[in-house]
Amino acid sequence: MMVINTKLSFAFLLFSFFFLSVTFSPVVVAAADEDPELQRCKSLCRAQHQFSHRQRQECEQKCEDYFRQKQHGGDGEREGEGEGEGEGGEPEKQLRQCQKQCERQQEQQKEQCRRQCQETYERQRGEEEGRGGRGEKKDNQQHQQEEEEEEEQQEQNPYVFQDEHFITSQSEGRVKILQKFHQRSRLLRGLENYRFLSIEANPQTFVLPAHLDAEAVLYVASGRGTISLVREGKRESFNIKQGDVVRIRAGTTLYIINSDKKKKLRIAKLLQPVSLPDEFQAYYGSTGEKPPSFYRAFSPELLSTALKADQGRVQRVISQQNKGVIVKASEQQIRALSQREEGGIFPFPFGTSESKRVFNLLSREPSISNRYGRLHEVDANEFPQLQDIDVAVSYSNITKGSMQGPLFNSRSTKIAVVVNGEGYMEMACPHVAQQQQQQGQQGHQGQQGQGTIQQYQRISSPLKRGMLFVVPTGHPIIIVAGNDRNLEIACFDINAENNWREALAGDKNTVNAMEKEAKELSFGIPAREVDDVFGKQNERLFFPGPRGGRAYA
Repeated sequence: MMVINTKLSFAFLLFSFFFLSVTFSPVVVAAADEDPELQRCKSLCRAQHQFSHRQRQECEQKCEDYFRQKQHGGDGEREGEGEGEGEGGEPEKQLRQCQKQCERQQEQQKEQCRRQCQETYERQRGEEEGRGGRGEKKDNQQHQQEEEEEEEQQEQNPYVFQDEHFITSQSEGRVKILQKFHQRSRLLRGLENYRFLSIEANPQTFVLPAHLDAEAVLYVASGRGTISLVREGKRESFNIKQGDVVRIRAGTTLYIINSDKKKKLRIAKLLQPVSLPDEFQAYYGSTGEKPPSFYRAFSPELLSTALKADQGRVQRVISQQNKGVIVKASEQQIRALSQREEGGIFPFPFGTSESKRVFNLLSREPSISNRYGRLHEVDANEFPQLQDIDVAVSYSNITKGSMQGPLFNSRSTKIAVVVNGEGYMEMACPHVAQQQQQQGQQGHQGQQGQGTIQQYQRISSPLKRGMLFVVPTGHPIIIVAGNDRNLEIACFDINAENNWREALAGDKNTVNAMEKEAKELSFGIPAREVDDVFGKQNERLFFPGPRGGRAYA
């Protein structure tokens, strides 16, 4: 893995300096040891702290080889560069290409790679502006306009995440890590310190032990198994099943067994990093080469001394596993790990019985239920382990052909995961509408007396299993189940304390609670007409869907 990372880093360095030198190389090229671009290339090699001394030397040698070839091309090559200068002067395009290269690197190296791309881009823009030229400025404006158009397209529906927004690793199952919320859109800055991942373990498999530098809340979307927690040298194991909510504290070593012979175990996991903002790492110790064990980072002498064991044996133990994060387990191993033999109880601030570790949403009476759907939910009042992280968890099962809402949440932002079924959603968003309104007003800033009128953009999307969508605070939303099967959605509510759900239709909706005069003043029509619209629906939260249903367009 280190060899691959090094090659990728070399490729990134040469890639960066390749487009830098093609675009901005001087007309007269000095000797290789005097070339400023060569000096910058070598300097960047020396700045790569993850390289060994030998790797830095190899990197500098590659710089020299490249510039030697560049000089060997002679005047003819540089004449070609002069003719194609317009193609080389595309900092925005080169930045996007560079950022794509970064996505191929390890998670911990991506941020540094992106910073280097941005620094190169800013340097290019500065040099390009220094060169002047009306034609170049026109090109820059065109590229900037294209960049803004691409960003505008991303902003049209920034709240829905699909497979392409996840980084997926596979072995005997899948681990999917969602991109950072705020990278998708500036509108999701409120979720800057939250991350999401999902685990899908095949039947009779073992998810290797690891600890995270993040607080976590788990929801078991389907399947059953056994989860084990190790803290301060003490282990506790307990069974999990569909509907279970589990709180895992940062630094707790966790491993999981899927004990079912036929069904996959699917777990949704909300993370709140505690070390670096919006960054988290999984630390694998009891592994080998794949995934790499952190024990391998220590020198053999120190590690063998700490373990009071022979170096050869130590290295053998930490180098054998190479099958990935999720591995196949035998029936005998499954039975042994499913017996829940407890190796001691470690302290929790809210009690020590198993009932305090796990809360099953589906075993409790739903908070709202009718023939069109049901809602199960839990917050810190019923499950105190959620208190310090300020998160609530809910599960909606919308009957096929039915709908949930319209409604909004007073304080919380909802991260919703489609567990099963298909359907679609519609949401009213003032932020996207405001961005479009501001873009439409560009060039009309001289007009006076034009007040800003609040507008709402309809955000809509089909929904299917595995998709994730975000419902920000105060945003009215409707979710509709397809006609073939129920739509099941698990939700993590951020900032759950003192939040309430406000109904906008049906029983106990906002308009019905208003006085007659308030209705007439608000809508500008007689109150009886308002009541004829808002007072007819007697169901609560879940309603019949559109007649005959409709496919999302």
